[in-house]
Amino acid sequence: MIVLSIDSATDAATAAVVSNDQILGEMNFANKKQHSVLIMPMIDELLKSLDLTIDDIEGFVISKGPGSFTGLRIGMATIKGLSLGSSKPYVSISSLDSLAYNLYGANGIVCPIMDALRENVYCGLYKFENGEMIKLMDYDRLSLDELVSKLKEFNEPVYFVGDGTKKYGELLKNSLENCFFAPNNLNYTRASSLGELGIKLLSQGISDDINISNPLYLRKSQAEREYDEKLKKGL
Repeated sequence: MIVLSIDSATDAATAAVVSNDQILGEMNFANKKQHSVLIMPMIDELLKSLDLTIDDIEGFVISKGPGSFTGLRIGMATIKGLSLGSSKPYVSISSLDSLAYNLYGANGIVCPIMDALRENVYCGLYKFENGEMIKLMDYDRLSLDELVSKLKEFNEPVYFVGDGTKKYGELLKNSLENCFFAPNNLNYTRASSLGELGIKLLSQGISDDINISNPLYLRKSQAEREYDEKLKKGL
C-alpha cells in the first residue's frame, strides 16, 4: 500500500509518501509561510520527484490536531478534496500520536507537548510495549503544573517531544528529576510518522467518514472565546 500523508497543524508544513516497508519521500518546511501556499506545491513536487501520480496513491493520512485552527482546516480540506476526487480513503490521526511515534521504542513515558500559550500545553502520555504504542492518557490541554503532577504519579523516566520543549524545557527540567528532551529534528510532526501510523489503520480497513471527520481543537477559537465573554457580560 502507498499513502500520501500531510500535516499543517503547526508552523511546520510536511508531506510524505509512505509504503508498507519504506519512506519513499518526505518534504518539511518550518519557515512560517502560509500553508495554503505551500501544501499543494509540496505534494506536486514530491509526487513528481518519485515519478508517481495521485492515481498511484491508495490512501491519504492527515493530522487532525491539536494545532493552528487555520492550518488544521487547510490540511483537512486538502486531504478531503484529494480523497473525494480520487475515491480513495483517508484517515486522520492526532498530531500528539505522531509526535509520540517520533520517539518509537523509548524506555519510559513519552510525553508530546505543544504550546497552548500561558504556560499551558496540548499533551498526551504514551508508552511503548511489545512494539506497540500504548496511549496512557487521552489528549488534553493542561497547565504545566497539572502535567508535572500527573507525570510524578508514574515515577518513571519521561521523554518530552514537541515544540513545547523549546519554550518550557527549562521549567520542566527543574520540576522533574528524570526527564529527557528530543532533538530538534524530532520536535515537529513528521508526515512520515503520520504515514506509518495511518498505513496500519488503512490496511485494516479503518478510515474516516468524510461527512463527520473534523479537526481536534481541544480549545475554542478566538471568535468563540470572545463571544462567550460577551455573553458573560450580557452584551
